[in-house]
Amino acid sequence: MEIKVSNDVKNLSVDVIVINMFEGEKTSQDLANTYAIDRDKFEGKLGQTYLLQTYGQIPAQKILVTGCGKRDEFGENEVRTAVYKSVKKLQQMHAKTAAFDFETGFDYGKSAAIGAMLADYAFDKYKSEKATRVDEIIFGNVLEDSVNAGKSFGNAMKLTRDLANEPAAFATPSKLAEIAQNLEGITTEIYDKDEIERMGMGAFLAVSKGSIQPPKFIHMKYTGKNVKKKIAIIGKGLCFDSGGMDLKPPSSMLTMRDDMSGAACVLGVMSVLKDFNPDVEVHGIIAACENMASGSAYKPGDILTAKNGKTIEVDNTDAEGRLTLADALVYACELGVHEVIDIATLTGACMVALGTSVAGIMGNDDEMMHKIIETGKNLGEKFWQLPMYKEYFNSLKSDIADMKNTGSRYGGASAAGVFLQEFVKDVKWAHIDIAGTAFLEKPESEFIKGATGAGVRTILSYILNS
Repeated sequence: MEIKVSNDVKNLSVDVIVINMFEGEKTSQDLANTYAIDRDKFEGKLGQTYLLQTYGQIPAQKILVTGCGKRDEFGENEVRTAVYKSVKKLQQMHAKTAAFDFETGFDYGKSAAIGAMLADYAFDKYKSEKATRVDEIIFGNVLEDSVNAGKSFGNAMKLTRDLANEPAAFATPSKLAEIAQNLEGITTEIYDKDEIERMGMGAFLAVSKGSIQPPKFIHMKYTGKNVKKKIAIIGKGLCFDSGGMDLKPPSSMLTMRDDMSGAACVLGVMSVLKDFNPDVEVHGIIAACENMASGSAYKPGDILTAKNGKTIEVDNTDAEGRLTLADALVYACELGVHEVIDIATLTGACMVALGTSVAGIMGNDDEMMHKIIETGKNLGEKFWQLPMYKEYFNSLKSDIADMKNTGSRYGGASAAGVFLQEFVKDVKWAHIDIAGTAFLEKPESEFIKGATGAGVRTILSYILNS
């Protein structure tokens, strides 16, 4: 789908012109007012649509009236929803060209472009019959720069979703490394197994031992012209998680290709930083591997030594993500950054607590977490701060090592957070658990079934506003 901007959308000969309507108000088209409002009593609630023929009275063949709800409740999130609903309707109509003539009172271009690209998304790479798409969308009454910004956000989400939807046979650690090396405006270092071992990443390396796919430690770096802040973003990179020797049930393995959604998020964010040129130094870090059961796999009861020298008793091989993140966190803290954000499909406990619409967030700096939460609100991503009291560490105590990698089933998300904190030193840090939000079993809100690109909008916006 091609997205453009025009200063004269009313006079374009498109299949459909899309106009907006607020509850209790008229639209910008007399024809729509006559039929939609006066005759059929269309209310204009958010997401509602009304279609009518123009019969040659205007250049467009049809008018699609999209409800925007109450004007005083209309903002960026509502724009995105309204455009998303509109594009989905256009797809049902098999429209190929459409112009949006929204009158909102503010520049809605960024959110509109994101909404259009969310609606356009389909992972149909392996299907013979491809999804129905709109070829061209033209937005009016917006700034081109804001639409371009929205397109970059949309492209970052598309890359993230594609990678998390890809089968594990495609999205291997080596493939993630290859993608990272080919990103424009980014310098990338890839560390192989021997180098990972030399760096003392015993926790990460242990998780990778059961797979024939070699582990890859990926370090991407973007450097702005006038660096004011240094941030590291870490994505959990389990390209497939069988559970290891503590094997998952078969049904729980079906979507475990998505266990690298955090890594995919980091790749998505890093891929578009060049479009914005922020005055920030950003390190994108991924410890990529598979967690498989085999004769060489790590086992319950093993003692692992992380990069910072702390020892970990393996209580459960299916609590592997925190082991890979532990070494990545130590590495990130040694880079001299001001802040570290890690994002991971980490715990089923977080999903049980918060469901599929809200991600958990924990950390050691309330101001930083508050800023991330507020950033997400304006972009349609919800976060809820979970506690990290020291008592949660009690269940992680080990008789033979510094800690175990898992403990009680109660407070599991927080216990994972306090485990990760053991590997954070001298930086502000936030941990985002997207176990529930990264991959949907059925359509929800603005997402079809499958990967959602969780975290991309918030982390990218957070970096741009740092």
